[in-house]
Amino acid sequence: MPWDLIEALPQPWRVALLPHLDRGVVDKLSRFVDEEYRAGEVFPPREDLFSALRLCPYGRTRVLILGQDPYHKAGQAHGLSFSVRPGVPVPPSLRNIYKELRDDLGIAPPPNGDLTGWAAQGVLLLNAVLTVRAGKPTSHAGRGWEHVTDAAIRALDDSPTRVVFLLWGAYARQKAALVTAPHHVVIEAGHPSPMNPRGFLGTRPFSAANAALAAAQLTPIDWSAAGLLAP
Repeated sequence: MPWDLIEALPQPWRVALLPHLDRGVVDKLSRFVDEEYRAGEVFPPREDLFSALRLCPYGRTRVLILGQDPYHKAGQAHGLSFSVRPGVPVPPSLRNIYKELRDDLGIAPPPNGDLTGWAAQGVLLLNAVLTVRAGKPTSHAGRGWEHVTDAAIRALDDSPTRVVFLLWGAYARQKAALVTAPHHVVIEAGHPSPMNPRGFLGTRPFSAANAALAAAQLTPIDWSAAGLLAP
């Protein structure tokens, strides 16, 4: 039986995304992704494909952090943008995120790179492209994932409750045009990659996000190591 991407989406994201999805684009993407998983090594593992949506349900999303492409080396990608599991070395971009966290809020770098606790608090750690062939960065770009993840941003724009969109880097910042509802907040900065020496460090995105949430009478995110251990 053909794999159906829409049926694999967790509820209630499936309901929220459907009005924004083109069935023809999604069917073509479904076939491509299924064939890629069957043909060779693809990251993240299939069981982690929709971890970001599963761990951060639609109605609980308060912050979006948008990445571009999953990590393409073995053992890194597990379905959350910028995140790696405990025991995996913290990648350079995440090290810069932790450095900014320290400078912004005085929070010491967490002991590992697992951001699952942020997701559990309502931080949607979404990549624009959700799969990648092993060792081949951006190999699944332009295959239809962007249509699906743009639909997720549009669905969040439909939300009556404020969502803070943290858009880091030129690619992510292009998505600001999808956020049109005036009660949402978009906070842009450069990409946290060390290849981008200016434009991210010093932007204070974490305190800005929490201020925007507090202004809407929403509970701020606990960005600390304790927050990363949230159930």
